[in-house]
Amino acid sequence: MAKFIPLPHKTNYFEEEMLKHSEEFNQLLQKRRTVRDYSNKPVTKEVIVNCIKAAGAAPSGANMQPWHFVAISNAEIKSKIRQAAEKEEQEFYEHRASEEWLNALEPLGTDTNKPFLETAPWLIAVFLERYGVDAEGNRIKHYYTPESVGLACGMLITALHNCGLATLTHTPSPMGFLKEILNRPDNERPYLLIVCGHPAEDAKVPDIHRKPLEDIATFFE
Repeated sequence: MAKFIPLPHKTNYFEEEMLKHSEEFNQLLQKRRTVRDYSNKPVTKEVIVNCIKAAGAAPSGANMQPWHFVAISNAEIKSKIRQAAEKEEQEFYEHRASEEWLNALEPLGTDTNKPFLETAPWLIAVFLERYGVDAEGNRIKHYYTPESVGLACGMLITALHNCGLATLTHTPSPMGFLKEILNRPDNERPYLLIVCGHPAEDAKVPDIHRKPLEDIATFFE
């Protein structure tokens, strides 16, 4: 029989307070942009720790929490990651990507050069645990792992943005080099590499716009 406890925290806002919080949070997240130009200004480890803890509060299938976060500030390891990522990116741009895909990327100004992987003070490699392993070495089945890890990544990006940090979601394909460089176990596979830090003083972002509400939501009242 599962054990249940009373809900530890209940927040009962008045309608006006609820609306105020929703508006303020929306405005905060509307300022979020993917950034590729970073300052090398340090970010204290404690900030990253708190943001990862926040990500670990994400919902997950059967509460298996099938994620592992590897935070890297070590310059030598970041350099290895950049070299490996740029090698895969070159292969992608020159051989694997379709013309349609390259055309979709063109307005964003991306290419094979990834200096942010060394300049930004932190990289956070997110690994998906395909299955768990108990103390005796037995496999534990995980459920809805891509969805669960995706939710945790969204919460991590939001937590970092809430601290005033810029982020970039980097997905070189394939990402097997991350597992090798970071010495991760067999039950994990790379899911996402998050670059985070302070944006450079002269940072620029593409002049793109988000879809309006009517294009992303439908309401039945």
